[in-house]
Amino acid sequence: MQVRIVMEIIGEDSRMIGREVVADLQKVTRGAEDLGLSLAESKALLANLQQKMVETQVELWLTENRQADGRRLRHKGYYPVTFHTLFGDIRLKSPRYGLPGGETSNGPATISPLRQLIPDHVAPERLYLETRWASLVPYAAAAELLVDVLPIDCGANATTIRQHVMRAAGRIERELAEERVSFMQDSCPRDWMDLPIPDGRIVIGLDGGYVRDRDDRKKNFELIVGRSLPEDGEPRYIGFVHGYDLKPQRRILDHLKKQGVQANQDITFITDGGEEVRSLAEMIAPASEHVLDWFHITMRITVLRQFAQGLRNHDEDAGNDMLDTLSRIKWYLWHGNRYRAREAISDLYCDAECVEADYPNMRKFLTAIGEFQSYIAANDASLINYGERYRSGERISSAFVEATVNAVISKRFAKKQQMQWSRIGAHLLLQTRAQALDGSLRSTFQKWYPGMTNDNHDGAEKQAAA
Repeated sequence: MQVRIVMEIIGEDSRMIGREVVADLQKVTRGAEDLGLSLAESKALLANLQQKMVETQVELWLTENRQADGRRLRHKGYYPVTFHTLFGDIRLKSPRYGLPGGETSNGPATISPLRQLIPDHVAPERLYLETRWASLVPYAAAAELLVDVLPIDCGANATTIRQHVMRAAGRIERELAEERVSFMQDSCPRDWMDLPIPDGRIVIGLDGGYVRDRDDRKKNFELIVGRSLPEDGEPRYIGFVHGYDLKPQRRILDHLKKQGVQANQDITFITDGGEEVRSLAEMIAPASEHVLDWFHITMRITVLRQFAQGLRNHDEDAGNDMLDTLSRIKWYLWHGNRYRAREAISDLYCDAECVEADYPNMRKFLTAIGEFQSYIAANDASLINYGERYRSGERISSAFVEATVNAVISKRFAKKQQMQWSRIGAHLLLQTRAQALDGSLRSTFQKWYPGMTNDNHDGAEKQAAA
């Protein structure tokens, strides 16, 4: 069987512009592998089709854009241009046109209109796919994937894809609002009364993770990641390098605004109580609160109980007393009784100092109690009635953030121990990875390139209706 695929290009006036044979196939059916197009045949077909379409479109566009001030521009020559598309790299001739009076003016004597049409020399759809896949898997794996499934014979390598991803991430970064760290800045509280009633509470969990520093391989640096969970709406991710972003609150504010959060909306920040993440939640919104994660509280109490159980093997009465005290501390904290909890922790430390048992880990036990005491005191304002909130069905733990740390950081940044990152490289990749994970990357590209929303569905529906 011989198959010939012909492309016809028809202008807006219904006149045929061109007719090209894009594929001549000889098909012999012997098995299932012979049915339809093979991957190699489909790649060749798409590459030829893309080459003919782009060449014709560019030729028509240049014809329509060869005038300036009503005068036809004089042709001055060509220079080669490569346009990287999803279906192959298209070699084009970019014409240079002489400007009227350009030789005597201080401005350029010639222009290249094709630069206006394809300023970055890469198709938005290809840039989107490269950014999406490189945000999910290593750059080299993303390059291999694109080469496997698309007719891209060159240009798809790890270095090129990384450059494209950094370019897209840099554009996301430049779109951040400037000099705003809270909803209250440059606004009047009286205006909040005019805002509509918000949909409901939004919960934001923040936590940190570490990756290897490329510049100093013996050290790590911290990434802050988070996830926002509105009652009505899709969850969203956020991430940045701690210390590299000098205005992280601005980033959180911009993140909330994109989700439609208002100044009068209830916002709950759940963190592990670290100073860095705790400071991010301050003054973001007038109706916001910071909650100390219950999981991290119980984790520290569990460590203290292990020390107390070890002490019981050397002094049974002292160990049992401290286990009872730890149970009371946990009960006080669960019910939001901060005063009694701090008082019981102080008593626990005093009782531990008076123990005379020959327990080898007694000094470590005292240190752990002291650190727990400081931890609760530093987060005193973030202690709530966990029991009441739990019975109301509201979140009291940042367990979902622990999963976020693994999803955002571990699977892409630290899965292999030898992976090392620069601060700017990790920070920029976090911006695209966060959007790739929560599904908002496509809408970002559609905002930059409105034509990406045109998938010919509207035209097909109109044609069917006619």
